[in-house]
Amino acid sequence: MMKRSKRFAALILTGVMAATTLFGCGSSSGGAASDSSAADSSSNKVLKVGMECAYAPFNWTQDTDTTPDGSKAVKIAGSDYYAYGYDVAVAQKLADKMGMDLEVHKVEWSSIGISLDAGDYDCIIAGMGKTKEREASYAFTEPYYYRNNCIVVKKGGKYSTVKGLSDLTDTGCKVTTQLGTGWIPLLDQIKGAEQSGNFETTSECFLAISNGSADVCVIDVPTAESAALTNDDLQIIELDENDTFTGDDEMVNVCIATRKDDTALRDKIQDAMNAIGWNDKAKMDELMDQVLTQQPAAN
Repeated sequence: MMKRSKRFAALILTGVMAATTLFGCGSSSGGAASDSSAADSSSNKVLKVGMECAYAPFNWTQDTDTTPDGSKAVKIAGSDYYAYGYDVAVAQKLADKMGMDLEVHKVEWSSIGISLDAGDYDCIIAGMGKTKEREASYAFTEPYYYRNNCIVVKKGGKYSTVKGLSDLTDTGCKVTTQLGTGWIPLLDQIKGAEQSGNFETTSECFLAISNGSADVCVIDVPTAESAALTNDDLQIIELDENDTFTGDDEMVNVCIATRKDDTALRDKIQDAMNAIGWNDKAKMDELMDQVLTQQPAAN
């Protein structure tokens, strides 16, 4: 729970000091921050964005400033490397619309909320699903992408013929997903499965499938498609719509997050999204299809 304390300056004739904010911690718990951070970024015309830079196709790290089709990658702050992916492409569109420069900050998923609260950057554009828990800590835009969930298994393996969720019931399959995500509750819907442990990155999840330490990974389709480009032993299964996960709508809506009280920046970003028509799923899918082919591994 966010707590706000107010300190009042005595014998100062210039007025009352602004309230200072105490931040929460944890990847899914954000704290409140004043709108001053947004104002600072706006006055500096810099949009500071936090992302993993390790979550293809949403975001990744590369050593060149362009992609094969000539798209411009963005230099990672404090690094000699560059970031690109769907998140970077969308962030650049929004920064351009707002008349701001884009600055990408690379951060581990487990601390992405902590660093936002600390003011290291202004917003999170990192393939983040809008969940009820996160809405208590962050201010969210409308979705800038819609994704479907799926499972990934080993190609030709024991579970490669699975069609629906019920096919996994009481099989004792070892299931996994990424830490700190809305996919974790979905693991409980695979009845009789063994929860073998979750991982910090999606790459580790897919490695677990490849080496047999896990049988089933619950993930989103674009991330699975990205991994399959360079992992021939992975198989993507989109479960039958009548035999699939329930209550997973929160992970379908991918939104931009600002600090809870930073609604000024949230609204500014939303206005930019509206202005460029970024509520059209066809546009979103077209960009994602393009980005998938630009990954260094895909080429």
